[in-house]
Amino acid sequence: MNHRKLSAGETAGTYRITDTVTEAELLSIAQAFARRRLARGRKLTQPALAFEYLQILLQDYEHEVFSAVFLDSQHRVISFEELFRGTIDAANVYPREVVKQALAHNAAAVILAHNHPSGDPEPSDADRRITQRLKEALGLVEIRVIDHIVVGSEECESFAELGYL
Repeated sequence: MNHRKLSAGETAGTYRITDTVTEAELLSIAQAFARRRLARGRKLTQPALAFEYLQILLQDYEHEVFSAVFLDSQHRVISFEELFRGTIDAANVYPREVVKQALAHNAAAVILAHNHPSGDPEPSDADRRITQRLKEALGLVEIRVIDHIVVGSEECESFAELGYL
């Protein structure tokens, strides 16, 4: 990542681009900021912000990527991890591995997320089934599934908002 083309703006939290940047460089900068926003200790208080960060990180993959944001009991981020990679329309997700990672991070809660390379964020029946299996598996070790976010090219869908959780 080339961040030397950025300088602090006059207003806190703003930046000035000091040189011409390509679309790829701009996306790389946006992804770096999104990763920073999902860094350890950040509290996720607004679902819309989580959507925005996850969309920046996951929307451009040409294959499915299943991820998780592990949270503490105050919904502060412990870690964001890409757990499984799949094909253009599916990813094998193993509940046992998700539970292992959640326990390794001592997580109290988790936000699941994956992208749909087709661009359509509408959850599939398979998405609903794996979410239910993950919710049950994580529930056995008292880890709450806060949401499952499906990232499309233009927007995200939230299982919590859709009433699926």
